[in-house]
Amino acid sequence: MNHFARALFLSVWLCGGLLPRAQAQSYPSRPIKVIVPFSAASATDTVAREVANRMSETWGQPVVVENKPGASGMLAAAAAAKSPADGYTLFFTSNTTQAANPSLFVKLPYDPVKDFAPVAPLATAANLLVVNPALGVSTLKDLIQLAKAQPGKLSFAYGSSLSRVNSEMLKSMAGIDIVGVAYKSNPQGVADLLGGHVQLMFSDTVTALPHVKAGKLKALAVGSSRRSAMLPDTPTVAEAGVPGYELTGWLAVFVPAGTPDAVVTRLHAEINRILALPEMRDR
Repeated sequence: MNHFARALFLSVWLCGGLLPRAQAQSYPSRPIKVIVPFSAASATDTVAREVANRMSETWGQPVVVENKPGASGMLAAAAAAKSPADGYTLFFTSNTTQAANPSLFVKLPYDPVKDFAPVAPLATAANLLVVNPALGVSTLKDLIQLAKAQPGKLSFAYGSSLSRVNSEMLKSMAGIDIVGVAYKSNPQGVADLLGGHVQLMFSDTVTALPHVKAGKLKALAVGSSRRSAMLPDTPTVAEAGVPGYELTGWLAVFVPAGTPDAVVTRLHAEINRILALPEMRDR
């Protein structure tokens, strides 16, 4: 190897090692975009905005949330996967796009494993089974009895794959015939439930709880194995009459595959710092 080639190789090797560190030290130097696969006021959106606001305060750069609901989160996931792998596009999502969709759809416009690098888990989430009070049922057993008396007549809304699977599991395990109606996101499904266009729904608690407290929706059960601290008097689906029922989701942050490890490490540390704040732990 001549002197020029040796010098060129050495410079490339040094730059390859130093560039990621330099990127991490100067990161972020411009606004960060956060892609959320569900609409505003959904559970994922609410957590994303809480974290984004605190990241912006710490780093002095805008962290802007962009909602891309629809197609069970596939539109947002595809957009995030195709974004530059530089740390300036974050994907705040749920098990819907990364775990459920591969089992529910034959073909996806993204690869949930190859196209993303994990950054940090955010929370676990259990959906709440709610009905319109006009339906006239007070318990899950009442709902099952009504559904069996009117097969194919009751409809359930879903705005995420978790919401859909919750209802399909109930349908299968309780032996009832109810019809699914798809929405871009859970808040739109809740809106139609309030309007009486559908009769029931498994919604994220963040979206449904205000309407439950206002008496506009009735909570029958939670889909997890434990009761929700926000609704301690509401039984689990298993307690309410469907033994063995349990389905819990999760929220997490990803970046496009190929994002420098040093940037991912910095993001991981900052998000974990935010999640450890007392006001975040208490939410």
